[in-house]
Amino acid sequence: MNTMTTRRKSRIRQRNEDAILKAAEIVFARRGFGAATTAEIAKRAGIPKANLHYYFNTKEDLYTQVLENILGTWLTAADDFNEEQDPKSALENYIRTKIELSRTRPEASKIFAKEIISGAPFLKDHLRGDINPWLEEKGRIFQSWIAQGKMAQVNVPHLFFLIWSMTQTYADFSTQISIVLDKEKLEKKDFETAGDMILSMVFTLCNLN
Repeated sequence: MNTMTTRRKSRIRQRNEDAILKAAEIVFARRGFGAATTAEIAKRAGIPKANLHYYFNTKEDLYTQVLENILGTWLTAADDFNEEQDPKSALENYIRTKIELSRTRPEASKIFAKEIISGAPFLKDHLRGDINPWLEEKGRIFQSWIAQGKMAQVNVPHLFFLIWSMTQTYADFSTQISIVLDKEKLEKKDFETAGDMILSMVFTLCNLN
């Protein structure tokens, strides 16, 4: 097999995997893990069911990959946190990214919420293995900022819990918010307004105004 053929097959594989994962995110968000079927996911992805199982052996494998992708996206949103950076700028970039993800990928947040409400049967190990070290690392950065007098003393884990809950509620409870605001659906400006308010509250808490 020549190099060109190998690259073409690699592109096709990546395209198919991306289509499957995108379709799975929608179906799992709407149906939940138990009610979702690989047949429905394959149909939405526009591929035969047999092809889906070529890439993912079981529904569990596919669901786990979807969850890992969601976590990876959320964790990398704070990749630019470092001790030299201005905490106000770092927090603004992170919160703006999180609220934008709630707007553009609401299904991801809904899947995560359903998994956690169910007791995190698939995510428990990842939460311990990925989230805990991530929070410890961010905690060290925040403590450095605090020691440098760049911001007020805060409980870092609870600060992130607040940010996650405030940003993700605009995905998880978009229906409720839309009804209360008397809208067919939330608009981009609604997410921008939410981001502004969340930033204002976080900046006040951290004495970054």
